[in-house]
Amino acid sequence: MASNSGSVGRWEVVKKGKKNSSTGTGTSSSSSGKSSTEKKSGGGGGGRKALCESNQPSRPPLILSETVYECFEKMVKKQNKEQVPPAAEPPSKKPSTSKPPKKSNSSSTVAPPTHKSLEEAFKALDVGDLKQQLAHSQTLFPDNPSVWVKDLAGYLNLNLTVPETEPTHSSYAHDYPYCLTGKELRGVIKGLIKRCSDVLPGFFDHCVYTMLRELDRQSGEPLHGYRVCIQAILKDKPRIATQNLPEYLELLRSVQNRPVKCLTIMWALGQAGFYDLSQGLRVWLGIMLPVLGVKSLSAYAIAYLDRLLLLHANLTMGFGIMGPKDFFPLLDFAFMPKNALSSSLQEQLRRLYPRLKVLAFGAKPESTLHQYLPSFLSRATSHCPDDMKRELLSSMTECLCVDVQSLGVWRQLYTKHLPQSSLLLNHLLKSWKVLPPKLRKNLEETIQSFRVTNEEMSDTAETQELHECNNLCQNLQVKMRGRGFPWFKLLMVLFMFLAGFMAHDVRSHGSLTDSSTAKYLRNSGVTAVSQQAWGKVTVYSKQGFSWMETNTPYYYSESVRVLGPLMTQAMEKSKAAAIFISDHTTQFVLWVREKTPLVIEWVYTNTPDSVFQALAYVRELLLLLHHNYILPALAFIAELLQRAWTNLQESCNGEVSVSCLQGHAVTFANSTWQLLQHTTSAVKTWAQELLTRA
Repeated sequence: MASNSGSVGRWEVVKKGKKNSSTGTGTSSSSSGKSSTEKKSGGGGGGRKALCESNQPSRPPLILSETVYECFEKMVKKQNKEQVPPAAEPPSKKPSTSKPPKKSNSSSTVAPPTHKSLEEAFKALDVGDLKQQLAHSQTLFPDNPSVWVKDLAGYLNLNLTVPETEPTHSSYAHDYPYCLTGKELRGVIKGLIKRCSDVLPGFFDHCVYTMLRELDRQSGEPLHGYRVCIQAILKDKPRIATQNLPEYLELLRSVQNRPVKCLTIMWALGQAGFYDLSQGLRVWLGIMLPVLGVKSLSAYAIAYLDRLLLLHANLTMGFGIMGPKDFFPLLDFAFMPKNALSSSLQEQLRRLYPRLKVLAFGAKPESTLHQYLPSFLSRATSHCPDDMKRELLSSMTECLCVDVQSLGVWRQLYTKHLPQSSLLLNHLLKSWKVLPPKLRKNLEETIQSFRVTNEEMSDTAETQELHECNNLCQNLQVKMRGRGFPWFKLLMVLFMFLAGFMAHDVRSHGSLTDSSTAKYLRNSGVTAVSQQAWGKVTVYSKQGFSWMETNTPYYYSESVRVLGPLMTQAMEKSKAAAIFISDHTTQFVLWVREKTPLVIEWVYTNTPDSVFQALAYVRELLLLLHHNYILPALAFIAELLQRAWTNLQESCNGEVSVSCLQGHAVTFANSTWQLLQHTTSAVKTWAQELLTRA
């Protein structure tokens, strides 16, 4: 056990006392009673004292609880009469004569062999012996469940003798090594933990502090038993890990120069997040975020956050945990260059940033985003990196779109943040066409208030930022008052033109049959073809309706007679098949849920950086095409349409009216009709010439 090396000194003190009190070895009951009393005072009494103190909130009971399992072993040895009598010890302690007691002690508690892997250690673990030891412990200490769980941890740690590889087990599953426990052993652990639910917070602290003490020893034992107990506790009650986060943060900072200890604390507390996203976020924000700038700890902190968000695809359980004070340090770590994170870790954190942003905004962003706008606005300077500037501008636009209170907050901060407001106004002007109509409407009052503020400030001092803001506000007001291209009006004009053309044609010729439109349709054959098609449609429709009226009842009755039993049988078989599939796919679905995150994580881990670089190159290529070709083409088309609209306004003497459009429509109709007549006559002449030549 982890406490064997620390208990040898205490056994030697008891033996020395026995030597001084063993002069009368022939006395029958007094000497034996005395020696047994000394043993109990050194063993059982100390164990009970440690047990009583372990229930207190202070930390010293964790040190005394090292001997609990030893006391249990000693009392078992005494009952089995396997201890060496005190009179058999020589009067002086010599190396040659002190070996027999150690051999007898080791013979009664044989140290388990070291296994190559934890899988072998769990297979070699005797669950029956564990049950017997726990039953003995519960018999000796019926009112102290803390002794039971500590004996469980000691027994597991004593038998899982596999060398530690690294303190975080990042290369294994998130529930390693607890996932290696068999069904029987897991049932024993779960049953004991449920019976000892009141002492689990103290037991969790005991496991963590015992692991840290073992790390202080040069030949520290493996800590797999304590790891299994920690995972079993937090799987059932993950809130235990977040009850004393400030104390653990203080402990983490006190051992910051010992990375192995720090990673052990972070691993132990982080196990809660794999079963409850909210508790995992509390652990990460309270323990790992404060040490994110520490080089030896930042890699595990970001890897844990990545695994946490990968396991919990549904982020709704984490809403309400992260606020502005937690979110903006993450934004700075993700986008600010030359910070404490390396470039690879910063890129990894930047990939996690969108999900962190969703968690920070919460379930009701329409009532919380105005709290984020001041920090976004203060960071949006002209000197910040381009990626960060784009993120800040898009986030501020989202705040203005979603939360109406953000506009009021911006008006209050406008005078103190003129350069930042200039960037935001410029962004709104460039993206005006894609802004929601609701935001466009809400911005009218805000821009007008900015204009008034600019005029008031220009009377006292004229600065470049103020001049830029004033120009941007004017341009935005022009955008608000102006209108886009009137597509609806254009379609209405075309429809009115066609209707007016046909009405004028019919009116000038007296009737529809005598109109030029009807003559043209007759001469081109469209009228004949359409009449023939309509006649066929009418005939076939009548035949189809008559056939349906005659045969539908007969075929319906035959279908019911023939297909009715088959459909009933098919429905019964379908129900049976559905039940069978549901019963046999549950295990497969659980397996997929468990393995899918691991597969995704493996893909992320084993995908070479060249793939991400290729994706980055493709992204840059698309951005290049977007900026250099698509946007200029759209701008050119918009300019052409604007010129056409301007020409139309100029032709209408500056104001587009219905009478002007009617005049243009009549002119266009006459010119089109003349062009059509000339074209028809030219084609007719050309066809006649061909026929005469033939």
